[in-house]
Amino acid sequence: MVSHTVELLKSEIPLEQESVVLTEDTLNGLVLVDIINGFCTVGAGNLAPRESNRQISEMINESEKLARQFCEKKLPIMAFLDSHQPNKPEDPYPPHCIVGTDESNLVPALRWLENETNVTIRRKDCFDGYIGSIEEDGSNVFVDWVKKNKIKTLVVVGVCTDICVLDFVSTTMSAKSRGFLKPLENVVVYSHACATFDVPFEVATNIKGALAHPQEFMHHVGLYMAKERGAKIAKEVLFGAAEKA
Repeated sequence: MVSHTVELLKSEIPLEQESVVLTEDTLNGLVLVDIINGFCTVGAGNLAPRESNRQISEMINESEKLARQFCEKKLPIMAFLDSHQPNKPEDPYPPHCIVGTDESNLVPALRWLENETNVTIRRKDCFDGYIGSIEEDGSNVFVDWVKKNKIKTLVVVGVCTDICVLDFVSTTMSAKSRGFLKPLENVVVYSHACATFDVPFEVATNIKGALAHPQEFMHHVGLYMAKERGAKIAKEVLFGAAEKA
């Protein structure tokens, strides 16, 4: 039934994806959204997967590959880490990724990023990394990072496709349209390096207050809505030589 529903969804709102080539003559940046234990490591918390999940595993693997390529080229990376105070709930979800716990840290496959000089770590206490980058004085760490590094193409990966990734992409596209993120030109969401969680309807009905969240369905919807906001959806991300004049 779920498979049939997903296929129907994809036929009704088909998603065209493209191959994106990042050229050497353009400054490229990478944003990792919430690839942390509390969302990705089996049994690590209230919102962590209960068992191994193919989509999440692929997301981690593809994100790590891309991050290593960016680091080899000394290109800028920003990693958002969901980190909440215990007395500040984030409805409609149960307590998760509490500051000071391992839930709010990068997954083991990405912990090496903490020692890379081209990586900026930003802990956030809300869905949207753009909003979570606002400081008390009104400045914005993400905006400053884009401007400082003169980023023209931004690649976004992580979790959850339809929540934190989509929220961040949507705000970023609006800010770009307002001219707040010059010289940013393109935002690319790499589909295979994104994932979301799975709560089938039959499971949600037995959990008070839970919302059904079928994984493949919501992943597709998240990518589709990101494209509606103006982002490019990539089926692969490649590095290429600068285009000849």
